Amino acid sequence: MSHLILVRHGQSEWNLQKRFTGWVDVDLTANGKLEACKSGELIKELKIEISHFYSSYQKRALNTLKLILNTIRIKDNNIIKAWQLNERHYGELTGLNKDEMKKKFGEDKIFKFRRSWDFPPGPLDRNNPYHPLNIETYNDIPRDKLPDTESLKDTYDRVVKFYSENIKKNLNKNILVAAHGNSIRALCKYLFDLDNEAISKLEIPTGNPLLITLDNNKVKEAKYLDSSRARDLIKF
Repeated sequence: MSHLILVRHGQSEWNLQKRFTGWVDVDLTANGKLEACKSGELIKELKIEISHFYSSYQKRALNTLKLILNTIRIKDNNIIKAWQLNERHYGELTGLNKDEMKKKFGEDKIFKFRRSWDFPPGPLDRNNPYHPLNIETYNDIPRDKLPDTESLKDTYDRVVKFYSENIKKNLNKNILVAAHGNSIRALCKYLFDLDNEAISKLEIPTGNPLLITLDNNKVKEAKYLDSSRARDLIKF
């Protein structure tokens, strides 16, 4: 038996402002840092040895992981960063306020943008300062890999490919991954074998570790460590 722990980053500055963030590299709020430290305390209580640590390129996930590791007294120099674990790119919605967009486009269309399987927003202009091409964090990523927009399917394809090629082979030991709402949703779709309708209903809370127990790479159990802040997990 082994464990895969998935943690969505703590509250970010743009979570607080209700803005579509995607690939914009914003940091944690003070509350987000507290959520990350609380995640570390919850993981520490498991009293298990964690051997591998993964994060996206984005500082809200990376700093969440660093705060967790500091809390459980593990050096953070073994973190593997992967852009494939980044949040979904929200295209032309990037930077816009979610409530304002609901008023402009209607709740149904915004829900479709946010939750549908293969319906991406329009592309973000490549001259926009929020485009990954213009964000220093991504300077070492091949230019042709930087998206203009993404659907959840696009996110799923890159997340699951990275998981299958890099993480899965290490599942004989315990693994911790810090990522984002949509990249974790994508991975849950794969791990729990959810259909396209079911995945639209899955919500991942910030700063609450999801403990997945596996046996021979098959999911046996999944639960949030902070039951008071848990969202419903779709049955698998």
